[in-house]
Amino acid sequence: MRIRDLLGIELDILQAPMAGVQGSRLAIAVSNAGGLGALPCATLGPDALRRELEALRSGTSRPFNVNFFCHTPVTPSPAEEARFREKLAPYYEELGLDPNLTPAGAGRAPFTHDVADIVAEFAPPVVSFHFGLPAADLLARVKGWGAKVLSSATTVEEARWLEAHGADVIIAQGLEAGGHRGHFLRSDLTEQMGTFALLPQIVDAVKVPVIAAGGIADARGVRAAMALGAAGVQIGTAYLLCPEADTSAVHRAALTSAARHHTALTNLFSGRPARGIMNRLMRELGPMSPDASPFPWAVAAVAPLRARAERNGSGDFSPLWAGQNTSPLAEVDAATLTRALAPLDAHREIG
Repeated sequence: MRIRDLLGIELDILQAPMAGVQGSRLAIAVSNAGGLGALPCATLGPDALRRELEALRSGTSRPFNVNFFCHTPVTPSPAEEARFREKLAPYYEELGLDPNLTPAGAGRAPFTHDVADIVAEFAPPVVSFHFGLPAADLLARVKGWGAKVLSSATTVEEARWLEAHGADVIIAQGLEAGGHRGHFLRSDLTEQMGTFALLPQIVDAVKVPVIAAGGIADARGVRAAMALGAAGVQIGTAYLLCPEADTSAVHRAALTSAARHHTALTNLFSGRPARGIMNRLMRELGPMSPDASPFPWAVAAVAPLRARAERNGSGDFSPLWAGQNTSPLAEVDAATLTRALAPLDAHREIG
């Protein structure tokens, strides 16, 4: 089945859910343009989640995707917290901050029955997950209101696991992708592949539709992915400069500077590998540090540094998420970008 028919969309373009840099405005714009807009929900509390879902329902009559994390929450030991704070202490001193003044809480929550209670009221047509899938009873609730379920695979093994456990669509996330790696069976980064190596292997290994993600930022990349068997393409970084995105000023500045061409995987900003533009913290501590607090607790430790630096116009301590292919980025509205990314046959069908 074509992805357009399965998800009820007009174009084979899915907007990647990007926590911290977008809300319902971007999702609505993409969905109204014929693609599948997405709302990242892992950082939203109950009230904010309800407001955003209400905005989606009032802003578009077309399908949209709501995205959640499926990580197993952990609490760092005092020793783990102290080790990371010690690494950050010189920066706190430099910026005149109290090292004990850090936000409480992890800031990233997994999908739960309490969250499902809220989401079920809106019955979104598509629900996607990162870091695997929720428990079987939770997944059954999602499917019970008729939603199609998507999840990311970073290896062939993960793709087979997702298909066996109920995913309707698999997102093949290549190593080039910006933001958090979606791996969940193992964390060995040497097992991770680039998009155009991973994609055809997953297509051959599963029967469900496969979406390509990672390093695709223009129509050429979309065509290449489709030629390798992708049913559609998920794109994130290209949307970061859209006016409908909530991308910060320092993040936008980095995406339009020469710095955007150097990205790396880092665990400094959340505790889990994610790809972003190299900045001072990544250079000086090393992008991947054994001292970083476990996911997602590193967020709280870095947050005061980020807030103070951004007020001063600096992205030295900010997670400047971006994929490896930033050359085609342009400041254009989300509808125009979505249509420009779509395969030519899709334009003929809807035009």
